Amino acid sequence: MEDNRRPEPDEIRRGPGAGDDLQESDRGTDTTQTFGHDSDLSFIPFGSELGEAELDAIESLPSGAALLLVRSGPTAGARYLLDTDVTTVGRHPEADIFFDDVTVSRRHAEITRTGTSFELVDQRSLNGTYVNGERADRAVLVNGSEVRIGKFRLNFFVSPADLAQAADG
Repeated sequence: MEDNRRPEPDEIRRGPGAGDDLQESDRGTDTTQTFGHDSDLSFIPFGSELGEAELDAIESLPSGAALLLVRSGPTAGARYLLDTDVTTVGRHPEADIFFDDVTVSRRHAEITRTGTSFELVDQRSLNGTYVNGERADRAVLVNGSEVRIGKFRLNFFVSPADLAQAADG
């Protein structure tokens, strides 16, 4: 009968001849990085962990504008004002929001504005774009949405004037 169980890590051995001429210290460790696996993209909401500076920036947004706050990643703490009809995001130096990291495609995503509504559109990026923990080719952004682009986690906030208008409307 076949043994279909998974071997324990200490049971895995190199086959005969595989690296026999290498010293144990020369073998090194596996440094391969993989990106875009669902296991490392779990949705973790940031809730109300906003500092006074972030709250002030959100409060001062004019109608029709929004703010992206980088919550984790190499540029954590950065703020990006969304006040144009199209904002490009990527690793290309001419992107409106430039993320200099290999996990981000050169032309990764666009954020489009129609009136006071914002939509994120993935530009066929290699590692994908995630909104609230779900991979999305296209998604409407709402106040507090979490966006993940490569290893960058961001939160999206709309102008309080537009929130009040939506509540009245």
